[in-house]
Amino acid sequence: VVFEMNEGIDHIGIATHSLDSHSEFWGTLGFLRQDDEINEEQGVKIRFFKSPSGGPKIELLEPLSADTVIAKFLHNRGEGIQQIAVKIEDISLTIQQLQSSGIRMINQEPVQGANGTKIAFVHPSSTGGVLVELVEHQKS
Repeated sequence: VVFEMNEGIDHIGIATHSLDSHSEFWGTLGFLRQDDEINEEQGVKIRFFKSPSGGPKIELLEPLSADTVIAKFLHNRGEGIQQIAVKIEDISLTIQQLQSSGIRMINQEPVQGANGTKIAFVHPSSTGGVLVELVEHQKS
C-alpha cells in the first residue's frame, strides 16, 4: 500500500493543568503565542505557540472539566506530551489507507479540530504507545 504523503510534524500536544503556567517558558524560547481556542466537543482549551523557524508548533491543552480526555490523561500520567500531530494532505484517504493496513483508529471519520482543521486520532496500540493525531488544514 502506498500511503498519502504526510507533510511532516504539525505540532506536539502537551497536556497541562493551566495554559498560563507554561506559556512563559515557550515564549522565552522564542515561540510566538497564538490566540486561545476552546473546543467544546473535546472539552479542552487550546493555546498554540508558533515556531519562529516554521517548524512544528507547540500546543498546550487544558481540560475544561474533570471528565474530559485531557483531564483523565493528567490524572493518570500527569503533565506532559499527550500527542504528536502529523500534517496530512487528505485525512479521509489516509484513514482508509491506515485501516486497510490493519492500523487501529480512534476516529473512523475526521472530526473538527483547532483553527478550522480536520483531525483524527490513531490508537496508541498501533503506534508503539504514542497517540498520533492526523491533521488536515483547510486549503488556502
